Amino acid sequence: MTLHMTKTQKVLRFMGNNTVPILFLIICAFGIPLSGYSANYLVSEVVVRIARNSFLIVSLLIPILAGMGLNFGMTLGAMAGQIGLIFISDWGIAGIPGILLAMIISTPISILLGWWCGKILNLAKGREMVTSYIIGFFMNGIYQLIVLYGMGAIIPIRSNALVLPRGYGIRNTVNLIGIRKSLDNLLTVRIFGVPVPLVTFAVIALLCIFVLWFKKTKLGQDMRAVGQDMEVARAAGIRVEHTRIVSIVISTVFAGYGMILYLQNIGTLNTYNSHMQIGMFSVAALLVGGATVAKANIRNVFLGVILFHLMFIVSPMAGKNLIGQAQLGEYFRVFVSYGVITISLVLYEVRKKRDQGLAGLVLAAEQEETV
Repeated sequence: MTLHMTKTQKVLRFMGNNTVPILFLIICAFGIPLSGYSANYLVSEVVVRIARNSFLIVSLLIPILAGMGLNFGMTLGAMAGQIGLIFISDWGIAGIPGILLAMIISTPISILLGWWCGKILNLAKGREMVTSYIIGFFMNGIYQLIVLYGMGAIIPIRSNALVLPRGYGIRNTVNLIGIRKSLDNLLTVRIFGVPVPLVTFAVIALLCIFVLWFKKTKLGQDMRAVGQDMEVARAAGIRVEHTRIVSIVISTVFAGYGMILYLQNIGTLNTYNSHMQIGMFSVAALLVGGATVAKANIRNVFLGVILFHLMFIVSPMAGKNLIGQAQLGEYFRVFVSYGVITISLVLYEVRKKRDQGLAGLVLAAEQEETV
């Protein structure tokens, strides 16, 4: 006895495996006409958001490969990147040198925080996502303590434009005019009237190539083995705990770089809030692209950025044109961000149980054939 899937079953399975992307396609299909935006404007905005957010989202892929799920702890890297930006703003280093120096400063901080986070996650196997989420909140408190009370009082900050009037603590907003779009404007071409930052896309492409290459390395294969079965990997001589820590460290370092690229595009650092939602939005975008807790690839990253941020662009104006309240779109964006994560996690568990059931049926059928 063998189990074969009909065409209808295959279609239903495809729709079940891609529920979230299909849902967002439907939302965008309804929202775009309601928004009234032109195609040229939408394409321009999507290109900007691909350049701004893709690096951050790609940084999530390595921990998924190692079986650690969605790394909400990427906010630790974002905080490290922001600290680097505060220092280069104080020192007055602008342009590409400023961006590179901010990355250099963030690297050891990201490595230290990633190592610490990985050590804790090794104590919480099977609960990595919720643990990394809570670690992000904990480190946010430490970050705010350092930035609000340490900088200017203990850590020297010379610029009066950065320090609060009381003499210590960083202002709520840091002007990054010195590095604003330094990378994006390095080489920009217009394609059908749409500005495309070629250097930024080249940097993102290099990261994607690195991830694809890394998966084929010995360490990448070890991470894949650990992600599939930790006990089998340990029996094969793989240092499971060490491999998991390395995956988090790499993700945290890349998240720091991604945050710097993100903020150089915006040109303003919200000192106490910029990093707060970056992990949630990055995870949501990856899930919108069809990724799961256990499997994600480059295609999921870019499909997710396009669909998720297209919804972000059209929802305020669509809400205003629909009921006269643009605020509806703002609430809808936040609601969807959290909702898509919830739906994705529920669907992942449903598919996992379904696949286990199908595997049981196949095993039973094979046993019947041998009797």
